Amino acid sequence: MTEAADSVVYIVDDSESVRDSLESLLRSVGLACRSFASPMAFLAAERLDLPACLVLDVRLPEQNGLSLQQALAASGDRIPIIMITGHGDIPMTVMAMKAGAIDFLSKPFRDQDLLDAIQRGIRLDRMRRADSVRLMAFQQRYATLTPREREVMTMVVGGMANKVIAAALGLKEITVKVHRAQVMRKLEAGSLPELVRMADELKSLMPDGLG
Repeated sequence: MTEAADSVVYIVDDSESVRDSLESLLRSVGLACRSFASPMAFLAAERLDLPACLVLDVRLPEQNGLSLQQALAASGDRIPIIMITGHGDIPMTVMAMKAGAIDFLSKPFRDQDLLDAIQRGIRLDRMRRADSVRLMAFQQRYATLTPREREVMTMVVGGMANKVIAAALGLKEITVKVHRAQVMRKLEAGSLPELVRMADELKSLMPDGLG
């Protein structure tokens, strides 16, 4: 599995035998892993700064897996989660999947099914991390725009023509063209559709909108 060298799998299960079995399986295919007997132990542990996924038992004595899943989501932690249980039912499966679990496996499950789910989870987390780095760089570039350039950008991505923008802002059309070119250059946008896509991504990160 290509993710093995620079990724980690976290396991939360109150059964020591299950933890030992899963650790043995993962290490046999070269995957780094860390296991915990409870959600509290997992939350208290320092996480490695690596692409990861979480194999989480639904039935836990102190705090069930669904509660941990919800707590992680509420805190903004988007680690991909694979739910496992020996007592799964349809309502629990629906709840887990709606809350963002990428898979739900009932014990006993095939080793390969778990390994496939883990591979998918790590791949998703790797993509999320790459997107986060890219969007952070984009935010930094956006911060270099002047207030006027931001105004022009908002109108451009809204579909307004240069002449209409010039009239709305009391500017000459050539001035709008200069601002528009500066926006494209600073944001490293190669085309108007790319600029529109960038603006949509920024809006998703900035609840108050562009400004």
